[in-house]
Amino acid sequence: QVQLVESGGGLVQAGGSLRLSCAASRIIFKVVAMGWYRQAPGKEREWVAAIRTDTTTSYADSVKGRFTISRDNAKNTVYLQMNDLRPEDTATYYCNIVRRTPTGWAPLHSWAQGTQVTVSA
Repeated sequence: QVQLVESGGGLVQAGGSLRLSCAASRIIFKVVAMGWYRQAPGKEREWVAAIRTDTTTSYADSVKGRFTISRDNAKNTVYLQMNDLRPEDTATYYCNIVRRTPTGWAPLHSWAQGTQVTVSA
Protein backbone atom coordinates (compact mmCIF):
# COMPACT_ATOMS: atom_id res chain seq x y z
CA GLN A 1 0.00 0.00 0.00
CA VAL A 2 1.43 3.33 -1.09
CA GLN A 3 1.82 5.89 1.66
CA LEU A 4 1.90 9.63 1.10
CA VAL A 5 2.51 12.08 3.94
CA GLU A 6 2.25 15.81 3.35
CA SER A 7 3.76 18.41 5.66
CA GLY A 8 4.89 22.01 5.78
CA GLY A 9 1.61 23.87 5.82
CA GLY A 10 0.84 26.72 8.15
CA LEU A 11 -0.42 30.26 8.56
CA VAL A 12 1.34 32.96 6.56
CA GLN A 13 0.64 36.54 5.58
CA ALA A 14 -0.06 37.49 2.01
CA GLY A 15 3.17 37.81 0.10
CA GLY A 16 4.87 35.21 2.23
CA SER A 17 6.28 31.80 1.37
CA LEU A 18 5.89 28.20 2.42
CA ARG A 19 7.51 24.98 1.34
CA LEU A 20 5.41 21.84 1.35
CA SER A 21 6.84 18.34 1.39
CA CYS A 22 5.34 15.01 0.48
CA ALA A 23 7.12 11.85 1.52
CA ALA A 24 6.19 8.73 -0.40
CA SER A 25 6.85 5.17 0.60
CA ARG A 26 6.19 1.68 -0.73
CA ILE A 27 6.56 2.80 -4.33
CA ILE A 28 9.40 3.00 -6.80
CA PHE A 29 9.33 6.77 -6.53
CA LYS A 30 11.70 7.59 -9.39
CA VAL A 31 9.43 6.01 -12.00
CA VAL A 32 6.24 7.91 -11.19
CA ALA A 33 5.06 11.40 -11.92
CA MET A 34 3.95 13.32 -8.86
CA GLY A 35 1.50 16.14 -8.45
CA TRP A 36 0.07 18.60 -5.99
CA TYR A 37 -3.61 19.40 -5.61
CA ARG A 38 -5.53 21.69 -3.31
CA GLN A 39 -9.04 21.99 -2.00
CA ALA A 40 -10.47 25.16 -0.54
CA PRO A 41 -13.55 25.10 1.70
CA GLY A 42 -16.69 24.65 -0.34
CA LYS A 43 -14.78 24.06 -3.56
CA GLU A 44 -13.72 21.05 -5.55
CA ARG A 45 -10.20 19.76 -5.37
CA GLU A 46 -8.05 21.24 -8.12
CA TRP A 47 -4.76 20.32 -9.67
CA VAL A 48 -1.89 22.69 -8.89
CA ALA A 49 1.35 21.28 -10.31
CA ALA A 50 3.01 18.14 -11.59
CA ILE A 51 6.53 16.90 -12.09
CA ARG A 52 7.43 14.09 -14.45
CA THR A 53 10.12 11.49 -14.03
CA ASP A 54 12.42 13.56 -16.25
CA THR A 55 11.77 16.53 -13.87
CA THR A 56 9.86 18.57 -16.39
CA THR A 57 7.04 20.46 -14.72
CA SER A 58 3.54 21.74 -15.36
CA TYR A 59 1.52 24.31 -13.43
CA ALA A 60 -1.99 25.57 -13.18
CA ASP A 61 -2.30 29.10 -14.51
CA SER A 62 -3.30 30.37 -11.09
CA VAL A 63 0.09 29.47 -9.57
CA LYS A 64 2.43 29.78 -12.55
CA GLY A 65 5.39 31.98 -11.72
CA ARG A 66 4.76 31.75 -7.97
CA PHE A 67 4.94 28.03 -7.16
CA THR A 68 7.74 25.58 -7.97
CA ILE A 69 7.44 21.82 -7.80
CA SER A 70 10.56 19.71 -7.39
CA ARG A 71 11.51 16.19 -6.42
CA ASP A 72 14.31 14.39 -4.64
CA ASN A 73 14.31 10.77 -5.72
CA ALA A 74 16.91 9.84 -3.12
CA LYS A 75 14.49 10.94 -0.41
CA ASN A 76 11.30 9.78 -2.14
CA THR A 77 9.98 13.29 -1.62
CA VAL A 78 8.25 15.89 -3.75
CA TYR A 79 8.19 19.55 -2.76
CA LEU A 80 6.07 22.57 -3.52
CA GLN A 81 7.75 25.92 -2.97
CA MET A 82 5.06 28.56 -2.73
CA ASN A 83 6.04 32.21 -3.01
CA ASP A 84 3.99 35.40 -3.12
CA LEU A 85 1.11 33.64 -1.44
CA ARG A 86 -2.35 35.12 -1.73
CA PRO A 87 -5.49 34.66 0.37
CA GLU A 88 -7.01 32.68 -2.50
CA ASP A 89 -4.24 30.10 -2.08
CA THR A 90 -5.79 29.12 1.24
CA ALA A 91 -6.63 25.42 1.02
CA THR A 92 -5.68 21.95 2.10
CA TYR A 93 -2.85 20.77 -0.13
CA TYR A 94 -2.47 17.15 -1.18
CA CYS A 95 0.11 15.24 -3.16
CA ASN A 96 -0.52 12.21 -5.30
CA ILE A 97 0.93 9.98 -7.94
CA VAL A 98 -0.36 11.31 -11.26
CA ARG A 99 -0.60 10.46 -14.92
CA ARG A 100 -0.99 12.65 -17.93
CA THR A 101 -4.36 12.63 -19.64
CA PRO A 102 -5.57 14.34 -22.84
CA THR A 103 -7.16 17.08 -20.73
CA GLY A 104 -4.68 17.43 -17.88
CA TRP A 105 -3.52 15.28 -15.00
CA ALA A 106 -5.27 12.54 -13.06
CA PRO A 107 -4.50 11.28 -9.56
CA LEU A 108 -3.81 7.58 -9.24
CA HIS A 109 -3.97 6.91 -5.53
CA SER A 110 -6.29 7.55 -2.64
CA TRP A 111 -5.84 10.87 -0.87
CA ALA A 112 -3.78 11.28 2.26
CA GLN A 113 -4.54 13.74 5.04
CA GLY A 114 -3.12 16.80 3.31
CA THR A 115 -1.54 19.85 4.88
CA GLN A 116 -3.42 23.07 5.60
CA VAL A 117 -2.22 26.36 4.15
CA THR A 118 -3.85 29.54 5.37
CA VAL A 119 -2.92 32.90 3.89
CA SER A 120 -4.10 35.99 5.72
CA ALA A 121 -4.70 39.28 3.96
